[in-house]
Amino acid sequence: MAGTTQLRTYTVRDGLLDEWVERWRGDVVPLRRKWGFGIGGAWVDRGRNQFLWLISYRGPETFAERNALYWASPEREAMCLDPGAYLLHTEDRMVERRY
Repeated sequence: MAGTTQLRTYTVRDGLLDEWVERWRGDVVPLRRKWGFGIGGAWVDRGRNQFLWLISYRGPETFAERNALYWASPEREAMCLDPGAYLLHTEDRMVERRY
């Protein structure tokens, strides 16, 4: 099983950075872990109003397949969290650990 890690960079709407972090920490992280994803850390860049985090998956499905299952899950729907209400722009990059 090969593992995949993404570096995700989110530009957050003005005034919502701290609220986003709390929703992410309280809602997204537990459900992502339940679905077998690892969280490698999260950072805030206040000067750019950005939230950056590492998410990984190592399992029988590809990252994309498992991610689709997560998004389609009833638990994700019940979260009532619309990323568009918080995020202006997202950028996802596949990265490989070297150190």
